[in-house]
Order: sequence, then structure tokens, then C-alpha cells
Amino acid sequence: MRYLLISISLFLVISCGSLATTKDLTSKTNNETVSNPYFSDTKTDYVYKAKINTGKNNFGGLLIIKKIKEEKHRVVFTTEFGNKIFDFEFSKESFKVNYITDKLNKKLIINALKKDFHLLVSEFNKSELQFNTNNKTIYKTTLNKKDNYYFISKKTKNLTKIVMASKRKEKMTISFQNLEDHIAKKIKIKHHNFNMTIQLNYIN
Repeated sequence: MRYLLISISLFLVISCGSLATTKDLTSKTNNETVSNPYFSDTKTDYVYKAKINTGKNNFGGLLIIKKIKEEKHRVVFTTEFGNKIFDFEFSKESFKVNYITDKLNKKLIINALKKDFHLLVSEFNKSELQFNTNNKTIYKTTLNKKDNYYFISKKTKNLTKIVMASKRKEKMTISFQNLEDHIAKKIKIKHHNFNMTIQLNYIN
């Protein structure tokens, strides 16, 4: 019985300690700064046709992301008729809700949107570890006490994905597609621990 309990304990440690993002990959210490260039130009209004699905509610409209100044962004989501759904401001250390519609004004939803968009617009993050595959370099960083893994294509040097994770579980994924001139023309944000997705398609 004693050996059986030890075996079960070891199995649980091994199983729970393996994050799918970096499973079977060797890490090394890395102190580089990882850059997300997709919302870095103060002269550009980044406008996307957006769909947000929270399980109970679906919203469609326009999402505008604006870099106001260094390390400060404003994120506004409106209907196509111009009615606000939410209006947030982010800096490296702060978050402000200027407005949010009643249907989304719930602690769980606000916290999820805060983490999603803060990570989406965060431009520079210090790397702690580096992992390598045949075609990707993965950098581990930390933001808001969460581990975040940045996937960089070795061929194009573009940021293609960010995975937010706890110590043992992937919580959320941001995928960047159709990359051109430091603009991600298609973005998908998907939560893995509850039903919420955000789809963004860039409008020229």
C-alpha cells in the first residue's frame, strides 16, 4: 500500500507539473526583452470588426485600439452604429474602466477582458526562460502574476501566438494571423477555462 501511494503521488506530480505549452522542451535562462509590435504606433488607429462571445451573450461591432502615449493604450468597443459597449484604458501598472454595458458588467467578465487586452497591447516584456522547437522560439514572461509564453517564428521573426498560463494549466491563447507591416490583421483570443472568445478582423 505504501509503495502504491508513493507511485500515485509521483504520477500526480509529473502529470500536473507538465504544461502542454512547453512539455518535453528544454529551457535555458534568458533575459531578453520580448516585443509585441502590433499596437505600438501612436499615429495609427487600429480598427477591427469584432465579435465577442461570452457564452450567454454575443456582441458584434467595431473595436478600436489606440496607443495614447508610451505604455498607455485605450481600447473601445462599439456597435456599428457607434454605441459604446466598453471603454478601457491600460498602462503598465494601471487599468481604468471608462464605461461598460450592463450585460458585461460582471467581475468575471471584466477581469477576463482586463487580462486579455492588457496582454494584447503590452509592448515590451522581460523574458525569464527560452524554449526552442524546430520552427519556433518560445519566451516565458510574467504579467499580472501570470506566466505568458510568446511564440516567435524562426523563419519570419514574427510573434504568432501568446499563451497565458498558471503553473500547470493553459488559461488563454491569443493567435495572430495575416501579419503585415507590424499589423496583425486577424486575431483570435480564446479562453480554455470558461466559454469566452474574441475574434478580430482588421479594417483597412
